[in-house]
Amino acid sequence: MKTIFEKDKGVSGITLCDAPEYLDFIPDSLKRKSSVGLPNVSELEALRHYKELSDMNFCIEKGFYPLGSCTMKYNPKVSEMLASLEGFADLHPYSDDEDSQGALELMYKLQEALKKITGMDAVSLQPAAGAQGELTGMMIIKKYFEVKGENRNKVIIPDSAHGTNPASAHLCGFDIVSVKSNNRGQVDIETLKQLVDKDVAAIMMTNPNTLGLFEENVLEISKIMHENGSLLYYDGANFNAIMGYTNPKLMGFDVVHLNLHKTFATPHGGGGPGAGPVAVVEKLKDFLPAPVVDFDNHKYLRNYNIKHSIGQVKAFYGNFSVLVKAYAYILMMGQNLKEASENAVLNANYLKERLKSKFSLPYDEPCMHEFVLSGDKQKEEGSSTLHIAKALMDENIHPPTVYFPLIVHEALMIEPTESETKEMMDEFVKVMLKIADDIKADPEKVNSAPHKTPVKKVDETMAARHPDLKFVQQ
Repeated sequence: MKTIFEKDKGVSGITLCDAPEYLDFIPDSLKRKSSVGLPNVSELEALRHYKELSDMNFCIEKGFYPLGSCTMKYNPKVSEMLASLEGFADLHPYSDDEDSQGALELMYKLQEALKKITGMDAVSLQPAAGAQGELTGMMIIKKYFEVKGENRNKVIIPDSAHGTNPASAHLCGFDIVSVKSNNRGQVDIETLKQLVDKDVAAIMMTNPNTLGLFEENVLEISKIMHENGSLLYYDGANFNAIMGYTNPKLMGFDVVHLNLHKTFATPHGGGGPGAGPVAVVEKLKDFLPAPVVDFDNHKYLRNYNIKHSIGQVKAFYGNFSVLVKAYAYILMMGQNLKEASENAVLNANYLKERLKSKFSLPYDEPCMHEFVLSGDKQKEEGSSTLHIAKALMDENIHPPTVYFPLIVHEALMIEPTESETKEMMDEFVKVMLKIADDIKADPEKVNSAPHKTPVKKVDETMAARHPDLKFVQQ
C-alpha cells in the first residue's frame, strides 16, 4: 500500500487562510518561510486512504479476540451514542458544579454502583486506566502507613502477577518481594508466611489470578496479612470472572482498582481511553484522590475536603466519556451483571476442555474466565507459541496473549469472554486443532505464517531494536 505522500498529485483538498489579510495579526517571526511538506491530495482521496488504512486494522467487529487478561468483550454501540450526547460530550470539565449537575449525578451514581459491586465503602473515579489505578492504590497505602507513623517498605507480589503490579509498587518506593506459586498455580501459603514481617505494607493480588485460577486460600492470605498489620490490594483486571458472585470485600481486600474498559464494556486499547476507578474500605477513604463526587441532598458537588488525600492523579476528574459508557452498561445489565461472569467462565472452561487434547495444560484445574495453555508440545515438533499466534491471524482470529504469565513455558493465555457464541468458539477450536496437526505434519507451513495479512512475517527482533519510523520521499 502506498503512503499518503506517494499519492501526492499536487491537488489541494483544503485551503487554510489563503487571503493574506487573515494573517496580518501573526508576527513575521512566527510565519513559515517554506512549505509544510504535507501531501497534496483531494479530500476524497484523503478519506479513501485513511479508510483503507482502517480496514487493515483488526478489531472485535472483524473477528474473535481471545486476548487473555484483557477482556476484549463486545462494546454495545448504544453506549457510544450515549457518551456522545451533547450534554456530556460538549460539557467543559471546568464548568461550575451548578452547570454540571447531570454529569455529576451520573458520576455519583456510578460511584455508588461500584461500591455495591465491589463491596467497598468509598470510590474515586479519577484514575485513567488500570495501571494508574494500581499506582493510585499504592500511593494510598504508602500514605496510610506514613500517617500511622510506620515505615513499611515492602510489597509482596505473586510470581504470576501482571507486570504493572511490581512497577506500580516500585514507583511508590516499595521494595518488591516475589512469592512463588504452588503446583496448583496459586499462592504458596507456607512461602508467604516466611516472607511476612513488619516491613511488609501490602500484598498485591489478582483473583482469579493470571492463570485464570481462583485463589482458594484467599481468606487465609487475608488473615495472615491483616494479623501482620498489612493491607491487601486487589488488581481488578480479571473482575469479569466474579462480578455478582463475590466481591473483593468478602475476600478481605482493602483497596481495589477496576478496569472499566474491560469489565464494563467500553473501548479498550486502540479503541479508546481507559478508566481505572479505585475503591477502598472505610479506614482508607480519607486518602482518596481529591475531589470525589458527593451529594448533599440538594445538589451534586465535587468534594475537595479529603483529610489525607494523595492529591489529584488525573486532570478533569477522570476520562468522563468512559464513565458514561460504563454506567450505561451497568444500567443495561442490571441484576444480570452476574450472567456476564457466568457465561465468561462457562466459555473458558469449554475451550479449555476442547483444546487440552493437543496442547499442554500445565494447570489442569477448573478455570474462571481464562486459561493458559503451553506450546511445549509444538516446540518439540519444530514450531512455537509465536508461530501459532501468527498462524491464527490468517484465520481472522486475533492471537491470544503469548508468553505470559512467565511461569508457564510457551504460554498461550486465552480469554473468550461472555460475548462470543458457541459457534464462534467451535470455529476457534477447529482452527487451533488444525494448526496443531499442521505443525506435526509440516512445521514450516505454520512457521512461515501469516500469509494473508497486509504485512507478512517480519523480523521482530530487528523491528524492535531498529524500527524505521521515518518516511523519506525518493
